[in-house]
Amino acid sequence: MRTIKTSSGADIVLDGDLLSIMETLYHEVTVQRALERSFEDMVREINHLIAQMTSDELRSYLAESLFLNTVKYENDKLEAYMRKLEKGRHGVEDRTR
Repeated sequence: MRTIKTSSGADIVLDGDLLSIMETLYHEVTVQRALERSFEDMVREINHLIAQMTSDELRSYLAESLFLNTVKYENDKLEAYMRKLEKGRHGVEDRTR
């Protein structure tokens, strides 16, 4: 399998696992730079990784990213709906006392 490197030299195996890329980004940008990182730092690192990928690799990782983000979006919507139901249920219980 092919590997790409972060700007600090960490290897990332391109095996189709988006979460491994996200974990590496977290460690390389967020953890190592602690509070001295910015949105621009993360964007710069992501662009650095993208520049090393082929069109097929980009297509594959985009598809996985869209899938994972759709699942996250659905879960967030469901969680908000459940909170709303729970809040309504507590309001009904309070009125019956």
